[in-house]
Amino acid sequence: MIPLDPTLVVILTVVLGLLGLAIGSFLNVVIWRMPRGESLVAPPSACPGCGRPIRARDNVPVVSWLLLRRKCRDCGIPISARYPLVELGTAIFFVLVTLYFVAQPAGLWALPAFLVLAAVSVALAAIDLDVKRLPNAIVIPALVAGAVLLALASAGAGDWWPLLRGVIGAAILFAFYLGLALLYPAGMGFGDVKLAALLGLYLGWVGWGALVIGAFSGFLLGGLFALVLVITGRAKRKSGIPFGPWMLAGAWIGIFFGNSLWNGYLSFVGLVAS
Repeated sequence: MIPLDPTLVVILTVVLGLLGLAIGSFLNVVIWRMPRGESLVAPPSACPGCGRPIRARDNVPVVSWLLLRRKCRDCGIPISARYPLVELGTAIFFVLVTLYFVAQPAGLWALPAFLVLAAVSVALAAIDLDVKRLPNAIVIPALVAGAVLLALASAGAGDWWPLLRGVIGAAILFAFYLGLALLYPAGMGFGDVKLAALLGLYLGWVGWGALVIGAFSGFLLGGLFALVLVITGRAKRKSGIPFGPWMLAGAWIGIFFGNSLWNGYLSFVGLVAS
């Protein structure tokens, strides 16, 4: 791998961070409208209190929320902090993904695919928390786009094994989650099954260690969250919780740390040389 000039890395990171802010603004529209079956393009965004369209100058990510002092310019209704949090969170997510992949061999080829996954992760996590649903209109196109972009990444890097490994990973996680959904329908939805295929594709592309750690981390995080809710009395033992956000969080742990954690574990148990 030829290392990138540090100045180019800084420029790329800043540009993609700003892109993340803009995409985060659009994701707020997706998060609100898609579960309600509304168009993502029309009508223009409006205040839910007075119905007045939001002016262009009031639609600048994060900045407008601060300048308006968290209130609608026309009626004064409070504007939820989630809007700037989604925008800023998406921007930070894009920066982290960029910094990680520019440091990887042939990572620039894979960067577009993982930026798409980052945006999809934000939208799906928020929607699942809101309505306990993972819309097909996001998951299925994301799976197709991921397959195409990862295929281009493999072609650009001149190595098709990661793509084949990703397809295998998608099949493994899809089959595993499908089995869970059929055995215990109350605890696992088919939205989770389809999301598992998407995450398996990406995790498998990164490596077997990423696949194992990413899948395990989702269950670990979800289980810990459910345990905290039960202990604090905010849920009962049979209460359903959105599992999608924890699947996504676990997958990103697998993407960033999975291979190194897995290799460290194998070395610890003596299965590979340290």
